[in-house]
Amino acid sequence: MANPLLSAETLSGALSALPAWHRDGDAIKAEFVFGDFAAAFAFMTDAAAEAERLNHHPEWSNVYNRVSVALTTHDAGGLTQSDLDLATAMSAAAATHGAT
Repeated sequence: MANPLLSAETLSGALSALPAWHRDGDAIKAEFVFGDFAAAFAFMTDAAAEAERLNHHPEWSNVYNRVSVALTTHDAGGLTQSDLDLATAMSAAAATHGAT
């Protein structure tokens, strides 16, 4: 398998460094809240560019200033390093755009 599933220990350690994220079954999830819709949309634009670069795409929704995100690696059947890489990039982008 090119993108192996993460062990529970590896995932736990990684999530401790990503406080916005929590495990929910075979996914990790976060909700980012911004000052307004424009900031939320700017975050989504940056996150989309990074998702394309990583070739790993989120499940997400946006309502006004909130963006809810779920990450999983469907073809691996769970969580892989790709999920952690995108979660890390999305957390950095959220901070850049003033998420609380």
